[in-house]
Amino acid sequence: MSGNQADSVLRLMSLMFRAHPWHGVPIGDQAPEVVTAYIEIVPTDTVKYEVDKVSGFLKVDRPQRFSNYCPVYYGLVPQTYSGEGVAALFAARAKRTGVVGDGDPLDICVLTEKTIPHSDILLTALPIGGFSLADDGEADDKIIAVMKDDATYGSYTDISQVPLSLIDRLQHYFLTYKSAPGTIQHKVEITSLYGREEALNVIRTSHADYKAKFPELKMRWG
Repeated sequence: MSGNQADSVLRLMSLMFRAHPWHGVPIGDQAPEVVTAYIEIVPTDTVKYEVDKVSGFLKVDRPQRFSNYCPVYYGLVPQTYSGEGVAALFAARAKRTGVVGDGDPLDICVLTEKTIPHSDILLTALPIGGFSLADDGEADDKIIAVMKDDATYGSYTDISQVPLSLIDRLQHYFLTYKSAPGTIQHKVEITSLYGREEALNVIRTSHADYKAKFPELKMRWG
């Protein structure tokens, strides 16, 4: 099959079938400075949803414990993967050895003043920083971004501009979000916060990790 024929087949399939949020949606033509974010959780959700990696549908992962809820819009960056490259960046920041990636798409938190009533949507986000989060010793970076053209947060260019109270709430959520009734407590820690340039590096590296992990999806990379 020629390249033009393959492109035609992909275009036809995109019209006939729903794209997988992780594999079928492009990261964005201007990545890593501007990325697509697939939103899995909104602040009103009382359970944690995540994409089922096989089907692409949202599934219930677990209930949020007590009154804990995510204070921002939370999801993933398509066509990213936390693999060897992301783990190496994490290890360098944390000055640790033996770090591995968590094997998931890169997580993203999006700030906006707007109320979005439900998840399972795509939006355009501008990364401004991130958290180095270790989940049972695995690199699980959380990119912090603002929604493009947002009236309140859209002019932010670095995580240092985000109100400290919101940073505290985000950190509290991530340090406790794995807690659920009847489960064994995970060891979750935030080793550092980082600014925009490192966030762009993490996104760029996670996209490279994705390409290395899924070479059979080369036609979808864009």
